[in-house]
Amino acid sequence: MTTAAAPPPGTLAAHPELPGTPAEGLTAGEAARRRDAGLGNTALPPTTRTYLQILRENTFTFVNNILFALGLALIAVGRPMDAVVSLAVISTNIVVGIVQEIRAKRTLDRVALLTRPTATVVRDGEAIEVPPDDLVLGDLVALRAGDQVVLDGRLASGSVGVDESQLTGESDVLPKRPGDEVFSGSFATTGTGRYVVEKVAAASLANQITAGARSFRRVITPLQSEVNLVVRVVLAIVIYLEILLVIRGLVQALRPGDVVADATLLAGLVPNGLFVSIAVAYALGAIRILRFGALVQQANAIESLSHVDVLCLDKTGTLTANRLAVHGVVALGEATEGDVVAAVAALAASATAGNKTSEAIAVRWPRAALPLAGEVPFSSARKWSAVAFADANEGVPGIVALGAPQFLRRYLASAADLEGPDDADADPDDWDALRAELSRLTAQGLRVLLVATHPEASALPAAPDDASATLPSSMRALGLVALRDELRDEAAETLASFRDNGVHVKIISGDDPETVVALARQAGIADAAHVSGDELDPLDDAQLGALAEATTVFGRITPAQKERLVDTLRGRGHYVAMIGDGVNDVLSLKKANLAIAMGSGTQATRGVADLVLMQDSFGAVAQAVEEGQRILNGMQDILKLFLARIATVGLVIVSSLVVVTFPIELRNASALTVFTVGIPSALLALWAAPGRRVRASLPRTLATFVAPAAIVSSLAGLLVLYGSLFLAGANGLHAADFTVALDNARTALTAFLVFVGLLLIVFVEPPIRWFAVAEPITRDRRPALLAVVLAIGFIVVLQVGFARAFFSFGLPEPRDAILVAVAVVAWTVLVREFWRRRLVERFLGTA
Repeated sequence: MTTAAAPPPGTLAAHPELPGTPAEGLTAGEAARRRDAGLGNTALPPTTRTYLQILRENTFTFVNNILFALGLALIAVGRPMDAVVSLAVISTNIVVGIVQEIRAKRTLDRVALLTRPTATVVRDGEAIEVPPDDLVLGDLVALRAGDQVVLDGRLASGSVGVDESQLTGESDVLPKRPGDEVFSGSFATTGTGRYVVEKVAAASLANQITAGARSFRRVITPLQSEVNLVVRVVLAIVIYLEILLVIRGLVQALRPGDVVADATLLAGLVPNGLFVSIAVAYALGAIRILRFGALVQQANAIESLSHVDVLCLDKTGTLTANRLAVHGVVALGEATEGDVVAAVAALAASATAGNKTSEAIAVRWPRAALPLAGEVPFSSARKWSAVAFADANEGVPGIVALGAPQFLRRYLASAADLEGPDDADADPDDWDALRAELSRLTAQGLRVLLVATHPEASALPAAPDDASATLPSSMRALGLVALRDELRDEAAETLASFRDNGVHVKIISGDDPETVVALARQAGIADAAHVSGDELDPLDDAQLGALAEATTVFGRITPAQKERLVDTLRGRGHYVAMIGDGVNDVLSLKKANLAIAMGSGTQATRGVADLVLMQDSFGAVAQAVEEGQRILNGMQDILKLFLARIATVGLVIVSSLVVVTFPIELRNASALTVFTVGIPSALLALWAAPGRRVRASLPRTLATFVAPAAIVSSLAGLLVLYGSLFLAGANGLHAADFTVALDNARTALTAFLVFVGLLLIVFVEPPIRWFAVAEPITRDRRPALLAVVLAIGFIVVLQVGFARAFFSFGLPEPRDAILVAVAVVAWTVLVREFWRRRLVERFLGTA
């Protein structure tokens, strides 16, 4: 014998001891008692992160933690200034990331507050507006057209039409009568009524669907993965060298402060500055597209969009503006278009229970309302609505009905079928014309409604209730009204742009597939192969994957099926973006590589999204793609500069240790970082041009650009270091004089590395053809001018006493200046020949 499962907590069924809700609602005292008993609608955790989470996740990263530890070690051995200089760069990275994400959080929180629904609860016989958090199980909530159903319940009185598209994706309005369930997240579109709250908090349907949105999502983009790989490989090498440094310090009995300083310098090879560059590039991109109405919630969202090869989007409220527009009218028989317009305009203006169709007609043909003698509101089961006017005047018939032709045909005088007349009274010519017009308009993806009229308002039959409403059997077919789903502004243009860039568009909707296909054609998607949701369930993952690849339109799709489709596409190696607005989109948004939400959508979708279109503009998506390309182009140049610096300094350090001594001071290295990658990377990110550029893989970048620069730079740098010592006669110097000579040699080496690092900027963004051996020539002269300005700035640092002391430089000797100048010229010629002749590629056999 099996026992029935206990009702879940937070539901009225779990508390049979509660008395029924009276018609005047609960008393304030009873509501308070139920809240104290834990039967209230307690708020769920927010979908956005807290300030503490943002602070922790941006500050305590793996690389940052290592550098913090080394900074503390420097302070412990009495070198606080070195600690400050070494930690300044990662502090910039932390600040930029925190500021960007806090700004996005505050904006979304403000939007959530402004769009938060309220409920009209009936207590002690009075209707009062309260936030949803104040409701309890058994509350009586009033509902009228335009109100959101905030908690699951059951209609107790009245009759309402409900739009559940936010939950199911289907745009049909469903009629609700006493005893029918209403679900949180849906909206009342017509009628009035009152419902009893039966589920609160996590038990309500909308909260069950969005439960997955409560956990924070962070997706790593390909660029971030590439940078992470570089950082981890370099970190592994640095850790190995750190161990060698410690052994060297023990063997040579070096001072602990020197060992820690050398270790920190080596740790500085870890290109954490790349994270700063990415953070700056992301922040600049976010600022640029903010003016187009797009809010970046995840810093990497803009760059992520540039990698998308499959774009999935919902129809209702996403591709469309969730409203209709009138395409035109067609008169039938002896009627004129003016007669049709007059009839439908009077119906739209006078009906008390409006819907999207009547709203579109009223916008197209506004007029004053007429007094009514009767009304039959629209029902999705009936598929028509009608009004009877108290005084037939102004050229308006007594009764006007508007609805689907196949549902109104039974009331027409001829009783004609759409396929032909049923009896001798029918006029074949009229119905031939009707069929021809229906075929022509539906082929364009339009919704076509029939306008039927009767001269006498009194002929409208009385009905005991809305469900049994009928029309007189002698209605006249006056004409047709064609309407179209209104695409969002720039939707077609943006989708065309995606397709031109090789992105496959998938429309996933809860609506009928044929309806979605028609809309896809309006959006410019001609080859809209389609399937229905009931065809997906029997398929295994491999079959679903093959179908998902080949299909453009998916109709009658449930939220779970939508999630499975996105997951399947990702599993087949695609980089998937999902655009949605309703609660039914939350699960699929979380599965996507990139989640984009409409600003007018639900709080749950905005909370889980990486990018929020605050003005519901698809144009912002196109701008985001452009900014993503700009970020990738800028970071490609920056990555080359960083890798060249890391490889050069690493080779110099290793080679010098083999020969004699540690070649560079910690603060020398800080100056090298600031001048060659710190300042340039920020400005290159700012100046990066949009547009697609062929990107070499990381191994190829290392082979073709980094290796030649690093090999030539390190060898020439060693010659500068030991050449300076040789010219100073280091072999015959006393210890104090040798220390001065070594400081000068390190200064000369640093100067050489700074100047060749700045020349790398010119080779990365070549202003003239002579430099265009590794990269194509650019029209932008700013990077070259930046290199010149920074070179002058570095010379000034060497000449100004306090700046020289800050970076621990020696006073340059004239002979060292000449040595550096000769080395820079020789380096320029040699590295250019390496790139021009592709010597490394030839050596590796990859040319």
